[in-house]
Amino acid sequence: MKCDKKIKKRSGRMQREADTVAVMIHQYCRRLKHNDSEELCADCAELLRYAEQSLAQCPFQEGKTTCGNCQVHCYKPSMREKIRKVMRVVGPRMILTNPIMALRHAMDGLRKKPIEEKGKKE
Repeated sequence: MKCDKKIKKRSGRMQREADTVAVMIHQYCRRLKHNDSEELCADCAELLRYAEQSLAQCPFQEGKTTCGNCQVHCYKPSMREKIRKVMRVVGPRMILTNPIMALRHAMDGLRKKPIEEKGKKE
């Protein structure tokens, strides 16, 4: 699967999360035939932009768990429902289409709480 639109380079965990979300949204859009071309439809492109912004503003950054396990919900309710729909459709198939990405995402999801950055105490 070709995924041209990547978020500006980050390190480690955040880049994996960004890549996973981008691949899932692209697969969802293509699977439901929202568009005849390889480009995302307007709704899916908006969701991808929103997801990228949310990841960029995540307070936990490299210490984050998967968004589904996080106590802080960065997504507004309508967008959260859209991304859940994408995950329900594409998530189970990820092990077949992108097995390494799916396994790494599952391992990241084992972390139940975000890790606080060192030196940051509230």
